[in-house]
Amino acid sequence: MFKKILIANRGEIALRVIRTCREMGIKTVAVYSTADAESLHVRFADEAVCIGPAPSKESYLKIPNIIAAAEITNADAIHPGYGFLSENANFSRICSEHGIKFIGASAEMIDKMGDKATAKATMKAAGVPTVPGSEGILESYEEAEKLAKEMTYPVMLKATAGGGGKGMRAVWKQEDLKKAWDSARQEAAASFGNDGMYMEKLIEEPRHIEIQVVGDQFGKACHLSERDCSVQRRHQKLTEETPSPFMTDELREKMGAAAVKAAEYIRYEGAGTIEFLVDKHRNFYFMEMNTRIQVEHPITEQVIDYDLIREQILVASGVPISGKNYYPKLHSIECRINAEDPYNDFRPSPGKITTLHAPGGHGVRLDTHVYSDYMIPPNYDSMIAKLITTAQTREEAINKMKRALDEFVIEGIKTTIPFHRQLMDEPDYVAGNYTTKFMEDFEMKPKKAE
Repeated sequence: MFKKILIANRGEIALRVIRTCREMGIKTVAVYSTADAESLHVRFADEAVCIGPAPSKESYLKIPNIIAAAEITNADAIHPGYGFLSENANFSRICSEHGIKFIGASAEMIDKMGDKATAKATMKAAGVPTVPGSEGILESYEEAEKLAKEMTYPVMLKATAGGGGKGMRAVWKQEDLKKAWDSARQEAAASFGNDGMYMEKLIEEPRHIEIQVVGDQFGKACHLSERDCSVQRRHQKLTEETPSPFMTDELREKMGAAAVKAAEYIRYEGAGTIEFLVDKHRNFYFMEMNTRIQVEHPITEQVIDYDLIREQILVASGVPISGKNYYPKLHSIECRINAEDPYNDFRPSPGKITTLHAPGGHGVRLDTHVYSDYMIPPNYDSMIAKLITTAQTREEAINKMKRALDEFVIEGIKTTIPFHRQLMDEPDYVAGNYTTKFMEDFEMKPKKAE
């Protein structure tokens, strides 16, 4: 087992990893930028090393600084969390070259699954259903035009190196294709330095349902059931739940089996997520694989009583998995609390938290790194907390979430708490009747007079 793990991340996920390490008797090293000197993960770790100034590219994305921090503290493993370098094949490779265990996928695995066109071809070969579309990257606009005609509209253009919705364009008719092609390529080149595009049939009324998998070093994998992540804004998830209200026992078995087949086909090691699009007829199609822990992993932990971070560490240290699949015994919902103003187009709201009162009680979990007088820096993602409620039924979990959101007080900045509180009363959400298009028609109700 590892003696000391460096956490190459910040915020709530760094704190989350530190807590599990402490329970396992493993020493921890926090790295931080100058903007995060007062962050809780710095205080809670056994050691902390400043790796640079506030901008990510000069700190949390600077591989030499992180490796140097691991070497001077004698860390024998690095946990990358999510975001930043968690799916960077070069970082995984460099860790290996320095004799430091990367708690995540190998460089080869990230290369194979990180590029969406390559991942799709791999999944096709594994016998996992994929969305009809181009065979690899489109060579020209003319090829895109020809394929779109063959598949029939609507179609979706996607950047092969994409993420976060960048380089994606839905095209409903032929006359819009050229404009979409040009703008998607420009955005992809600016965001990823790669303007390669591929095309898929646009799935109508889709739900975004992912399957959590864990694979060990011996080629064995298991699944931990699904999470429904369909409530999204600009391809960013806002809330997630498990089990999915759209799921049937038969579909869960089929999707779980497909996810395990995918993981075992590529001999995947670690915790990962196979993401699917599910259409209104409950046909499912492979979308992408995330070769890391997900933001929304706590809801899976809650419904099957399982520490996914602990499992990541065990698998990375060479412990085999049991191989059994897990199914939800309870219902759990996560609301991502962001420092954003939902009344002003979700504009970021960094600044100082003047008052914080955290909700509590049975079935309420709060993963956060913020506290009263904490200064939220403007340099990073705006998520500041994850509020999770768990109960016997979906209805109870929603009622518990309403109560917890009413208790949750954050002053000094704007947050998405009012958005989530309104969401929990929306008839379509309460009925489980939502798709990835749900937010297109959503409007915040006016603030109540103080």
